[in-house]
Amino acid sequence: MDQIYTRRKFLKQTGLATTASMLPLSIFSSSPKFKMGLQLFTIRDAMAKDPIESIKYARSLGYEDGEIYGYDGDNDLYYGMKSKEFKSVLEDLDFTISSGHYDFSSRFNLPNEELLRYVDQCIEGAKTIGSDYITWPWLAPQYRTLENFKILVDKLNTIGARVTEAGLGFAYHNHDFEFTDHDGEIGYDIILADTDPDLVKLQMDIYWVEHSSKKSPAELIAENPGRYVMWHIKDMDKVTRDYTEMGNGSIDYVGMLSNLDKDALQYYYIEQGGNFAQNSMQSITDSATYFKKNLQQYL
Repeated sequence: MDQIYTRRKFLKQTGLATTASMLPLSIFSSSPKFKMGLQLFTIRDAMAKDPIESIKYARSLGYEDGEIYGYDGDNDLYYGMKSKEFKSVLEDLDFTISSGHYDFSSRFNLPNEELLRYVDQCIEGAKTIGSDYITWPWLAPQYRTLENFKILVDKLNTIGARVTEAGLGFAYHNHDFEFTDHDGEIGYDIILADTDPDLVKLQMDIYWVEHSSKKSPAELIAENPGRYVMWHIKDMDKVTRDYTEMGNGSIDYVGMLSNLDKDALQYYYIEQGGNFAQNSMQSITDSATYFKKNLQQYL
């Protein structure tokens, strides 16, 4: 770890040397039901430079849990670290990884035995770092046809059976394209109807549901009890409808989170895919401040 920056140097270079220390202690004093989670893709630029110091800084803001992306299954690497080494880092930082976004989409056309070989790698990595869930995060544009959604549900059920047998949970994460109308048929409806609820749970991206679905988060949760075990929470710019920092956007999270059915919820992750007001690290700082002050009481 000789290449790892010191915390002081890292924060100085990102312009956040004093931000964490300036946050009011009161925003870290609540005892919520769920850990405040962060999808680490939000700070992917910082993670690429120094994953350990990036997570350490996120932890200082009050984030306790995370969701990974970019696992190298062939070499068992998370952010350039072997899974056992990464687990040790997480323990040192008192930070957990409850779920991961794994690259199933690039293997969409592979034979099932090759896909399952990767699934087995993901299971091994996830178990090593102590995750509860393995998540299918997206479908590449070339596969977003009605026929491929029908192929997708078979793959989801197959992977779900494998992951469940291994003692972990499996989930599917939505974006906007699942809600596209294909001559009266919706891809997401196919996923909901044709996947086994016991094998394939759901990770709701609330931003994309608000952005593109004709149904509200509350309606989807009510129609699919027990399935939405994870949420992605991010805000929507009032003008462009792009991502924005928590509290700056148009989604009424106070009204929503105070009323949404949380019976199935196990984990949530704050996320911002881009459109940062300053930079990604400042954005997770601003979002943490707003979230803990205004929203965490509902979770």
